[in-house]
Amino acid sequence: MGRVLRETLKPSTSSVSATTTSTSVTETVNGSHQFKITGYSLSKGSGIGKYIASDTFMVGGYLWAIYFYPDGKSPEDNAAYISLFIALASEGTDVRALFELTLLDQSGKERHKVHSHFGRTLESGPYTLKYRGSMWGYKRFFKRTLLEQSDYLKDDCLSVHCSVGVVMSHTEGPKIFSIAVPPSNIGHHFGQLLESGKQTDVSFEVNGEFFPAHKLVLAARSPVFRAQLFGPMKDHNTKQIEVEDMEAPVFKALLHFIYWDSLPDMEELTGLTSKWASTLMSQHLLAAADRYGLDRLRLMCEANLCEVVAINTVATTLALAEQHHCFRLKAVCLKFVAMPENLRDKILGSHLLAPYFWDLAFQPCRLGGKTIAVMQTDGFEYLKQSCPSVLTELLEYVARVNEHPVIVCRHGNEAILDGSDANGRREIVPVVKGFGVFSVRDVNAVVHLVSICLLCIGNEKLSKIEAPPFLTADVCLKNA
Repeated sequence: MGRVLRETLKPSTSSVSATTTSTSVTETVNGSHQFKITGYSLSKGSGIGKYIASDTFMVGGYLWAIYFYPDGKSPEDNAAYISLFIALASEGTDVRALFELTLLDQSGKERHKVHSHFGRTLESGPYTLKYRGSMWGYKRFFKRTLLEQSDYLKDDCLSVHCSVGVVMSHTEGPKIFSIAVPPSNIGHHFGQLLESGKQTDVSFEVNGEFFPAHKLVLAARSPVFRAQLFGPMKDHNTKQIEVEDMEAPVFKALLHFIYWDSLPDMEELTGLTSKWASTLMSQHLLAAADRYGLDRLRLMCEANLCEVVAINTVATTLALAEQHHCFRLKAVCLKFVAMPENLRDKILGSHLLAPYFWDLAFQPCRLGGKTIAVMQTDGFEYLKQSCPSVLTELLEYVARVNEHPVIVCRHGNEAILDGSDANGRREIVPVVKGFGVFSVRDVNAVVHLVSICLLCIGNEKLSKIEAPPFLTADVCLKNA
């Protein structure tokens, strides 16, 4: 008999090893539904556990419904609360989802009452609904007596907004066949069209410089240019248009964005290498973007300004954000100013009120000898003049962040007499004649006070300032 030869296969050390990859992707499929409840008063008294249901709506392949309990869902709540729930209305097991239930403020103030699970995913993860009819929500969503006196109830109607995010997972493996597609270069082609100067049919004069362009390109990119060049109120001369209140480099950058869909090199455009010059250009370009309705350019400028916010530019950037309704940029500026290292050591109010009023000392607010002062910059003077309403908001924000007690400590270099009146209220008499001064005990009060004082700066015959009602228990006005 012949022998059977068995060969054991071993990995070849000379062969090239192959590595494959796969990716697990977990994400949410989001959807929302708005449920209007009319005749709220007629639903009262229907009984505990009785509900009003919305129509079903589809999110993530599942049906959902909102359940409103006007007398509460459970007996232990004694019908003192309304209950609000979201329920799985289709067949399903272990459906994982995130939820948000919002009772809408109908006064226009947007002070909605929100109960959200979306922001707590790191703490507890998504909620799991085991079967059809499973619910997520709040038995004590809102106290009935408060609801009936609030702006959530209008014309006997309630409005509920529900957001659902169904958690979905899948695994992505390597693609067997693929063809690489290069990124879009349409901006490059339009940019070359601008640089060539060919077939231009309009010219803009900006401070003596001329910029040729193409009407159709401008109209396609900007609603303002569209109206100016082709609208019923278009300029009489659309061959040559003079642009006022704008610098030539800013308009050049504006055209660069319209054609290239990108920002130009700011240093090359300005001929300066300083960060301040680039910031200034971004500020002017943001204003130009708002003027011509270029939302993407405006947002790009906002993003740039957020990254380079600094002591010497934050005040002008804050004024710009207020004037052009850039709420995210404004929030960044407020946070920056409120940072301890960006406030003047020990004294916050001197540059607001001096030489007419007193300095306001925040204690404790010691910064190790630093005297970095946003309020000492020229930009802050511009902010005071152009957007005085922002000062109150700025002071309120600083007050909330720092939460330090405030006292009145001095008037310029003069002393102030501090005592009490017959009613035990604090009383301050300034040395300088003709000035009425409040002494306040908390930050919110001083914010209101500074707002009043800013309106009175320069009035050397000030004889009376009426204390706001919420201060009268703690404040006494005294004239020297």
